[in-house]
Amino acid sequence: MTAILFTNVRIIDGTGAAPFAGEMLVQGNRITQIERGARRINVQGATTIDGAGATLMPGMVEAHTHFAWNNAATLDGIQVMPTEEHVLWTAGVAKLYLDHGWTSCVGAATAKPRLDVVVRNAINEGLIKGPRYLAASQEITVAGTLGDDMLPHLPYPEFSFGQVVSGPEEMRKCVRMFLKYGVDSIKLNLSGDNFVAGADAKTTWMSDEEVAIAVKETHLRGKKVTVHARSCESIKQALRHNCDNIYHTSYTDEEALDMLEAHKHRIFTAPGLSVIVKLLYEGDQVGISHQKAIAMGYAEELEAAEKSLRAMHKRGVRILPGGDYGFAWAKHGENATDLQYLVKYAGMTPMEALVSATQWGGQMMQAGLPANHQLGMLQAGYLADCLLVDGDPLADLSILQHKKNLLAIMKDGVFHKAPELRGNAGRTRWSLGAAA
Repeated sequence: MTAILFTNVRIIDGTGAAPFAGEMLVQGNRITQIERGARRINVQGATTIDGAGATLMPGMVEAHTHFAWNNAATLDGIQVMPTEEHVLWTAGVAKLYLDHGWTSCVGAATAKPRLDVVVRNAINEGLIKGPRYLAASQEITVAGTLGDDMLPHLPYPEFSFGQVVSGPEEMRKCVRMFLKYGVDSIKLNLSGDNFVAGADAKTTWMSDEEVAIAVKETHLRGKKVTVHARSCESIKQALRHNCDNIYHTSYTDEEALDMLEAHKHRIFTAPGLSVIVKLLYEGDQVGISHQKAIAMGYAEELEAAEKSLRAMHKRGVRILPGGDYGFAWAKHGENATDLQYLVKYAGMTPMEALVSATQWGGQMMQAGLPANHQLGMLQAGYLADCLLVDGDPLADLSILQHKKNLLAIMKDGVFHKAPELRGNAGRTRWSLGAAA
């Protein structure tokens, strides 16, 4: 069994406890021992990584991932990409996430019916490099709202961004199709979005009957229901019907907050703030001026979202990083910006932001893993997903935005990025070599 010893590292273990100097032993694909201090672990034949004081932390979990989004400026621009190119693009994005320290990702929707499933399977089979991944369906929606971009003279479902249903039986048929394909989660668009004319973020579109049948069919097969829910009513609807992952949660009232708190041990949320913040302040690059973004409702929504997120955080609702990346104004690879958003808009401390990206993310991933496959913390018995970081993320979360600061990336006990041998004024900063 392969043994790797990290020594001379500053450990952030994902529990929320203060960092400490120590050592960690990985054997096979699991963490087997963690000790405070130096020279506490001695395993014959272990490969030793001298971190020279670098930070060792759990791999991060992106809770709202769209591998298939191709950095286009419109939904149409994503969907019209030919299937062959789209498969290659999605595989490349999967590797990009792992390169940036996201060792696990939760799919939030894909652009073609089997795209997420195919990429997840290829990762699991070792055909391509990528994070642990939970595959999503396409967005399921209703006519006239987010995901329904089909023009009247082009009535071809294969060219639609989302799958459009009308009524419980069409919903049942659609959900069963995706479950047959092998998805880990079904995605429902309950609310509108300010990106869609005539269906803004405060609107709610699906009927209770449609949501109920989707949840029934999905839970029957042990899978999860993920929802796009910006409006207050859509959040309540998701909770009434026991949906599992609730994205955005921009508009709330006291009833919605009480319901979120009552379900806080069951649900996960990810606000997806990048779409709002970056369109509001960096939208010029795609032709949306600051004034236009305000007119579209993004300033109002950001204000509402901040109020909601701060209230949710105080009530102990699990809020995770996951930002709808993959658009022209919020490209793949910028995802760690979400950690700063959680501090600025949700009122988290830097440590709480890291816990949300690690411990809570591991809990969210658990839905798609065997019971003994624990993730998200550096603890004995947990799967060995970890990052060796050049610097202190607690002092500056922005260092996690730059992959050059990730000295090593380990997934499942194997280095995706192994530490390099470096010198500093004639001294080796850290090294790979057999332990004496």
